[in-house]
Amino acid sequence: MTTKATALLIGGFLPALIYGGSALFQKLSTSIGISISAYLIAVGIGVGVAGIGFYFFDHSTPFSLKAGGYAGIFGLTWGVASGLVAYALLHLNAPIAQLVPLYNMNTLVAVLLALVVFSEWQELHVVKLLLGTALIVAGAIFVANA
Repeated sequence: MTTKATALLIGGFLPALIYGGSALFQKLSTSIGISISAYLIAVGIGVGVAGIGFYFFDHSTPFSLKAGGYAGIFGLTWGVASGLVAYALLHLNAPIAQLVPLYNMNTLVAVLLALVVFSEWQELHVVKLLLGTALIVAGAIFVANA
């Protein structure tokens, strides 16, 4: 298996399965009843445990304040977005089967930002990327109207 294939498996396919399965626990916790703050704290504890586990798996890169700051901003933005999802589940009785495909349109935002900020358009086949983007948008429209 090539390095690229391994990277896509480990960093793409496996996380997709894990993120997808995590939506079940997201719906279960909010359907039982939990405040958004307690929900985010419990999620944070879970993330901390995962961090400790990964420390033992790979701690070869030293910590830097700048990198930690960016990671903290990522955590804050992810936490706010997760809190909004929890609000929709708790207070608006949104179906998880519709929410997940919609909030996973974050892919489009990430792709656009990566193309612009990191100039990844130079490394990728942009036509294929645009075709995939169109399919994601079409899928989101179908799911939102399901």
